[in-house]
Amino acid sequence: MGFSFAENQNADKMLNCQAKMSSGLLVLGIDATNIRHGGGRTHLLELLSHAKPRAHGFSKVVVWGSKSTLALLPDQDWLIKLNPHSCEGGLIDRLIWQYFGLAKQALVEGCNLLFAPGGNFGGNFRPVVTMSQNMLPFDRRELIRYRLSSTTLKLIVLRWMQSRSFKKANAIIFLTRYSAKKVQSITGQLQGLTCIIPHGVNSRFHLQLNTQKAIENYDSSRPYRLLYVSIVDQYKHQWHVVDAIDILRQKTGWPLTLDLVGPAYPAALRRLQKTMAICDLRREWVKYHGSVPYKKLHTFYAEADLGVFASSCENMPNILLEAMAAGLPMASSDCGPMPEVLGNCGVYFDPENSTDIAATLERLIADSSMRAALADKSSTRAQQYSWTTCADQTFTFMQEVYIQWAEKQKPCAG
Repeated sequence: MGFSFAENQNADKMLNCQAKMSSGLLVLGIDATNIRHGGGRTHLLELLSHAKPRAHGFSKVVVWGSKSTLALLPDQDWLIKLNPHSCEGGLIDRLIWQYFGLAKQALVEGCNLLFAPGGNFGGNFRPVVTMSQNMLPFDRRELIRYRLSSTTLKLIVLRWMQSRSFKKANAIIFLTRYSAKKVQSITGQLQGLTCIIPHGVNSRFHLQLNTQKAIENYDSSRPYRLLYVSIVDQYKHQWHVVDAIDILRQKTGWPLTLDLVGPAYPAALRRLQKTMAICDLRREWVKYHGSVPYKKLHTFYAEADLGVFASSCENMPNILLEAMAAGLPMASSDCGPMPEVLGNCGVYFDPENSTDIAATLERLIADSSMRAALADKSSTRAQQYSWTTCADQTFTFMQEVYIQWAEKQKPCAG
């Protein structure tokens, strides 16, 4: 039988939920056991660094996660960091803990609400808020790129698990309108409360706008630097960007260079290296820097002249936001939520068409006035994406979810 937190463990507290909210007596639990790297970690770090839980009725926030994830989180008097032994094990160990240990631990810590930002939760704790941060499992076109592989199997299993979690959750947070529509095209209309809360941009990415000079002012000693920050993966299309810039260099003679920054999926890295060997055998103008610590990323934006983002699958492109905040004129993929985020503040291309990418870059690079106007507009647009706003909206939503759920339990608890 399903476990009812209100009926079996906390009926008195449910009956007094409004008083508890005003008194700041609620406890929020966050399951971060499957948040191990990338954007999920960044979101958790920024969320808790900017949160003011007491302003929303929460006296304490309990986070379960790996030692490496917990070490990144801020030290706050309201924040409790717990490292389950199973969290340092493999995926199966973590799943077993999520399904059989999490609910018990949440009760021990006195949690009134559980947040699963990784998109997956098990057990019968209620109420639960989950979050959609990974679009790959819900995009059939992208799954095909991995062919018959362990990655394909993993993504299919993840789609099943997250779909199940989203259907069971009391509430779901989406990052963009695009992701809400895309996910529900697979899951069907979700019954829980839903809302759209975009991620923010760390203030260190907000850089001073550079003067946009004519391309004729650049030469081999001071080349025009293009930057693409992202994991090297099948849906990121770095090889098409390399091919496009090679086409453009040969056509115009412009002194263009490309910096690629990010970790790599092995099969995609091999494809990129093959393209680099064909287009730039001596590595004179394209450089792959590999993974760079998040705290150092802004230095690459500061040194670049133009940003490129060629992904065909995103939930919300934080990297695009960072480049916008840095004041870079942007050439972006026309897929997914990119037009929703960038709006009319950049130019767009087909990320799988090198010729189209080259033509789009040529149009932008050749027109310094266009670059200046777009850089100013995108920098201004990026200012609306704030981690403080994200944290405030997230905790406001948590408060609303709890109040609505607790009100529904009152007749049963009486």
